[in-house]
Amino acid sequence: MSSRVSWLVVVAAAVVAGVVLVVCVALFFGAYVVTRPGSDVAGSETYVSNGQLIYFTGSNERGERIPFEGGPNWLYMRGGSCATCHGADGRGGAPVMMGTDVPSDIRYHHLIEEEHEEGEEHPPFTDETIKRAITLGLNPAGEPLDLTMPRWHMSNQDVEDVLEFLKTLNGEH
Repeated sequence: MSSRVSWLVVVAAAVVAGVVLVVCVALFFGAYVVTRPGSDVAGSETYVSNGQLIYFTGSNERGERIPFEGGPNWLYMRGGSCATCHGADGRGGAPVMMGTDVPSDIRYHHLIEEEHEEGEEHPPFTDETIKRAITLGLNPAGEPLDLTMPRWHMSNQDVEDVLEFLKTLNGEH
């Protein structure tokens, strides 16, 4: 009888641990509703531009998930967006989940300045090199960015819209 009770306790503990894990994952990743710019669905975020929608959700105003290569492995399982790594304000600064790389500050004024963070030796970004960084993962000198930076496969219009949104992160636009 004692071994049967022990076995039931082990099974019950495993079930509880599984439920706790599922709840923690759900709380950590959260759920959000993607809406088109200007829509007003109760309980959802409203995005004022296609660039903002892409930045925060990884999907465009046509409801298409933006495909990508590279980036952290968890992006393939749960998705993500620019804000997932660089933050809502574009400042970066916190290590990527399950990694040690720290995403860069991608606010427009920071990208185009002459001075860079320690270890960054390349010319300032331009609008064209910012678009190239997003889609090809190259810095202004043509060198590859860290592999944790996804290479986003987006249309010219979508990348233009993201660039315009980056300019608003620090009041430029």
